[in-house]
Amino acid sequence: MRHLGYALFFVGCLVTSPVFAQSSFKFAHISDTHIGGAVTAAEDLRNTVKDIDADSSLKFVIITGDITEFGADAELREARAILDSLNKPWYIIPGNHDANWSESGANSFRTVFGSETTTFQYGGYLFAGTACGPNMRMGPGQVPRENIVWLDSVLDHLPRKDMPIVYMNHYPQDSAQNNWYEAMDRLKRHNIQLILCGHGHNNHLLSFEGVPGIMGRSNLRAKDTVGGYNIVTFSQDTVYYQQKRPAQPLGPVWAKAALYDHHFSSDTTRYYRPSFAVNAEYPDVKKLWEYQARSDMGTGNTLQGKWVIGTDTDGWLFALDSRSGRKAWSFRSSGKVYSTPAVAGRLVVFASTDKNIYCVRAGHLVWKFETGKPVVAAPVIGNGTVYIGGSDGHFRALDLSTGRLRWDFAGVKGFVVDRPLIYGENIYFGCWANDFYALDKRSGRLVWKWNSGASNRMFSPAACWPVAAHGRVFIVAPDNVMTALDAGTGSVIWRQRAPGLRVRESMGLSEDSTLVFVKTMDGVLIGVSTTDPTLNIAWQSDVRLGYELSPTRLLENKGVLYVPTQSGTALAVTRDSGKPLWRYKASNCMVNGILPVGEGKVVISTMDGKMTCITLHATQVRP
Repeated sequence: MRHLGYALFFVGCLVTSPVFAQSSFKFAHISDTHIGGAVTAAEDLRNTVKDIDADSSLKFVIITGDITEFGADAELREARAILDSLNKPWYIIPGNHDANWSESGANSFRTVFGSETTTFQYGGYLFAGTACGPNMRMGPGQVPRENIVWLDSVLDHLPRKDMPIVYMNHYPQDSAQNNWYEAMDRLKRHNIQLILCGHGHNNHLLSFEGVPGIMGRSNLRAKDTVGGYNIVTFSQDTVYYQQKRPAQPLGPVWAKAALYDHHFSSDTTRYYRPSFAVNAEYPDVKKLWEYQARSDMGTGNTLQGKWVIGTDTDGWLFALDSRSGRKAWSFRSSGKVYSTPAVAGRLVVFASTDKNIYCVRAGHLVWKFETGKPVVAAPVIGNGTVYIGGSDGHFRALDLSTGRLRWDFAGVKGFVVDRPLIYGENIYFGCWANDFYALDKRSGRLVWKWNSGASNRMFSPAACWPVAAHGRVFIVAPDNVMTALDAGTGSVIWRQRAPGLRVRESMGLSEDSTLVFVKTMDGVLIGVSTTDPTLNIAWQSDVRLGYELSPTRLLENKGVLYVPTQSGTALAVTRDSGKPLWRYKASNCMVNGILPVGEGKVVISTMDGKMTCITLHATQVRP
């Protein structure tokens, strides 16, 4: 039985529902089911559902994320079919596995389950849950901007200001999420009493800035013979957790915590918050303007004349005046957008998770092309043709002027998220099935296909934007291996790990095509020779960034290398020496793009829906 009221704005039900605390009630807490991952995942969940259905004392069920292994549509539908067998209300939120590798751009979770947030009341408590990210871009977790806006609306319309709150998120509420403090600060202005999470796959009693927290175990059996979940009891202002394995006796209480109003408004404890002190180190770098969307920005930006073209996960394509940040025009699709726009003259092309590829001129639709599934890849335009991959197993070439299909390659095994590379007579792209393709750009004929040989699709060369020089195509992947392929044949020229370093998807080509810049997971910037017979680090910066996962591309422009980070800081180093020119922290969330927009101006976009334009001193513009 699915409870339907959770997904919608719920002012009416909050106002009319009586608020009083029941002396005792019980519910089930399931987490980390990973349907589509472990061989036993579906069986483990069926066993848990059957066990819960047999217990009439349980009033409802909460499921705290990582419902699937890969966020695939088929996995989500299978999970839904199993959970629909529950004979009591259930409430669900996504985890990082449901969002980061999603073929639908995390859109199908909303389609299958109705929402990515949940809220309901029981026993005088308000339960509220949000998504955790990271959505479609590898990095630390992040409560999506639209979920923060949603949480504001929930908290602003409580029937009583002192109503006790239970908050749910897949991640622990600490710096494992880039913006954990945005949720915590809001909750602590109210009567937050308990936080429930998953993610760690084990049972743990925790504390988040003085708020009791409980991490529930994974439902997977792992090395056991059966999976498991937790039965939660609220009684006499105390919460009790007991582990339950299907068809086995209830385990002893392994965690308990007092439930009470912490009165955080009078709490003088200073908790860690991100520092923006780095901005004071470069006083000549100044913020010219800032734009804040109501949802995430899951892509980079593109320049079209004086306009900065961006997108957000509320479906909008928009243009901001690069001089003032004023919105010049906008166009809305009906799905989340994770597709960095491409520009040709007055035309802008992008794709949406509503299954369409769009061409827009100054906010007006020129044409759209419908595909079989949501599209999360970026287009590239060359000689009047739009090239773009899909989530439906297709890679297409469309006429830029009319949107007419020129050719369609239907042999893609996984879904595509990168921006394809036009090089010579071919077009190159990767996918989330460990494959990398070269197609004839005129006919769509398969020229060659290379497979990494990885057994895990999460090691696919999918998220990097490939680059090419001197007859070679270069890619990096989450397996920490960099590969140089012969552009004509696909044969491996070299495939190596950087000595003592872990390469990842963040890369870019130098302006003179002699180096492939790579940002490593260790926070080291290196330049790999494009001509040597093996991986040769021919350039290295002294800058150290710390642990880094962000896949955002590196960009050299006029002798300056622009470097994004996973925690909202953009920096620039000289191409020649690698010495820093400036740093600027625009946010604490992942940088999706750094875009020079004229002499002395740079636009930084971050995942939390923020676009910031900074001005630079003359000495910081060029080396």
